[in-house]
Amino acid sequence: MRIAAGPLDWSLVSGWIPLTLLVVGLCALAALLWSRQRRWWIRWGPIAVVLAVLLTWLLRVAVDDWLQVFPDPLPTDVVLWAGVAVLGITLAAFRLPLLRPRLWLPALLAGLLVVLLGASQINRHFDQYPTARTALNTWLQKTTSLADATGREEPALRVPEGKAISEVWRPPKGLPEKGTLSKSSIPGTTSGFDARSAYVFLPPAYRSTPRPLLPVIVLMAGQPGSPDDWINSGRLVDMMNTFAAAHRGLAPVVVVVDPLGKQFANTLCVDSKLGNVQSYLARDVPAWIRSHLQVATDRTSWIVSGISFGGTCSLQLGVNAPDVYGVVNDISGQDAPTLGSAKKTVDTAFGGDPAAFAAVNPLDVMARKRFPDTKAAFIAGSDDKTYGPQQRKVYEAAVKAGMRAEWVELPGGHSWQVWRPGLERQLPWLSRETGLIR
Repeated sequence: MRIAAGPLDWSLVSGWIPLTLLVVGLCALAALLWSRQRRWWIRWGPIAVVLAVLLTWLLRVAVDDWLQVFPDPLPTDVVLWAGVAVLGITLAAFRLPLLRPRLWLPALLAGLLVVLLGASQINRHFDQYPTARTALNTWLQKTTSLADATGREEPALRVPEGKAISEVWRPPKGLPEKGTLSKSSIPGTTSGFDARSAYVFLPPAYRSTPRPLLPVIVLMAGQPGSPDDWINSGRLVDMMNTFAAAHRGLAPVVVVVDPLGKQFANTLCVDSKLGNVQSYLARDVPAWIRSHLQVATDRTSWIVSGISFGGTCSLQLGVNAPDVYGVVNDISGQDAPTLGSAKKTVDTAFGGDPAAFAAVNPLDVMARKRFPDTKAAFIAGSDDKTYGPQQRKVYEAAVKAGMRAEWVELPGGHSWQVWRPGLERQLPWLSRETGLIR
């Protein structure tokens, strides 16, 4: 666990910082609302409030109905706090013409404080940035070129059948204490999919001779999202280094890939006119990993995992590419890939052909096929009223399909409060199932 050593590590989701923003923001909102001028109360004040309500409603409609950025509606409390932020802006804008110039700056500052209040509460809901360090991690996190991180090919550590890597592994002198993080493009050679750059985490044991052939986690963020989310909000590097430190330098290799192409795209993780994403993740990514990294190659050592959209995608790959991925770690996934409605999904991505959708939809695939050689974990938040029941439905279908599946419920909702431990808590299980540890 990271020790809070300075302001960058102070919590933004609990403790005195969000409490201070709450108190100061509400005081600023009260100051913007209050006035001695009668015309404020009978005209400009009500107009500012009504305008804020209208703009907030338009924002919700734009996000949920027009743009459909998320597959599910915005949470009610997120909409309300966004409305508070909008109200701060409209109140400040309507107050300025009625104030003396010397009071303009305090009014603008009050509006800013209300916006910060709304942003703070939304951040607390999603736990997106638990500290300032996570928000700035893109610039603070050191990366190593992939060539320097991988080095030359080494003799492989021999592991007798029936033994775990940890049982024969002996860390050499001078083994680095921490792993490396590299950023690299993974081209869509076969699929033609234009993905954003991936991240590659290599644990300390990768830099040894003989080199253990470590299991691989192919990891995905949600939608909207990017591979950066796992590096920043997911604190992946700290998580993996902590696991490696507890296992003498051993940990899975992690490749954080992009199944979207763009921040707000929704490819459904299928091959369609939205992009040949299934082929990219089932063919291009594994081929690139095998050609650039010295890792275990058997399907039983390959894990696919993700959060929300990425969780759904991980199950899709588990049932549609079981020859590649033998272990699935589905965190807060859906019960089906979706663009917001079944009709829109089938019409947009499958040309209106329900059979084409059923051919790749996990629930349909598991209803007609069995997967006795696939291991899977389904993780959901206890307060996630939307995705939790969907996850339970998928888990029960996986059990019926013969998967060695387990159900994991963690405290929290559809947020990083569940997603981070959804991987961190699972690392021992994943490592045992892939033969890394006993």
